[in-house]
Amino acid sequence: MLIDVRTYEVRPGTLKAHLDLYAEYGKGPQSKHLGTPLAYLKTETGNPNEYVHMWVYKDAGHREACRAAMWADSDWLAYTKRSAELGALVQQNNRLMVPVDFFDFDAPT
Repeated sequence: MLIDVRTYEVRPGTLKAHLDLYAEYGKGPQSKHLGTPLAYLKTETGNPNEYVHMWVYKDAGHREACRAAMWADSDWLAYTKRSAELGALVQQNNRLMVPVDFFDFDAPT
């Protein structure tokens, strides 16, 4: 199992607009290809301009295939164009992580 932990920072005052745009245009095509995320979170304490989402894959090959299909989807490309036009994103950090063997982990399907 591979978990893609993605942390994003947006310009101050743009988080709501950024997430609203995603909810309307990005969530559908992304979920179609990646499934339900393990988590999609906004910061309660710390940097208020940051949010995190986590996606679960069987392995690196599964991740690559899912993301390739998503990037070939015209609806996803239309969302990314709108997101770029909004100009909210400052930076992103992606980490691929694996669960430890001493805790059971039930991933969404």
